[in-house]
Amino acid sequence: MPKKIGQKRKSKASIPLIFAGILVIGLAFVFSLQRLSNFGNESGQPEETLTHQAFIDQLVPHAQELQQGYGVLPSIILGQAILESNWGQSQLASQYKNLFGIKASGNQPKVSLETKEYVNEQWITIQGDFKVYNSWEESLDDHTMLFVEGTNWNPQLYADVLTAADYKEAAHVLQTAGYATDPDYANKIISVIETYNLGQYDHP
Repeated sequence: MPKKIGQKRKSKASIPLIFAGILVIGLAFVFSLQRLSNFGNESGQPEETLTHQAFIDQLVPHAQELQQGYGVLPSIILGQAILESNWGQSQLASQYKNLFGIKASGNQPKVSLETKEYVNEQWITIQGDFKVYNSWEESLDDHTMLFVEGTNWNPQLYADVLTAADYKEAAHVLQTAGYATDPDYANKIISVIETYNLGQYDHP
């Protein structure tokens, strides 16, 4: 009889140990999930992502300032930013604040990343040097100045973007000027603008 009582007491004492074991296993599982959620994030910190409307709202005020100063339509700025940066979530946009895939040259701050370009009627992957900015606003400024100043070989290359009557005309000017190698670039910009009603920001 004493033997049976002793065995029963031992069984009760083991219950807290079982719960402790379950707790340890649970914590280990949560820690593993946390590590997986940070995979690809070099800093190890969760990256803040914006909703689509929050992304638009963050860029609109500065885009409208650039319209007042230089004439570029906010809908074009926003449409290109969305398309080029995947709503600010691309590595180039989130880590290096480059919303438009603007290339770097000379001694400018830059980062080398893979990018896709349409060459000889097919998409290829190349390594490119891209500008690094301190903020998205700085990226917007440089994007607008590209339209204002053009390129070394043609200062007037994007001049018609600034005088376009509407976003459709501006998008086709970008296509004709060779802003992007994508043969469907203008239609993609127009589609983004119309899907998210970005034209409303052209007339504050």
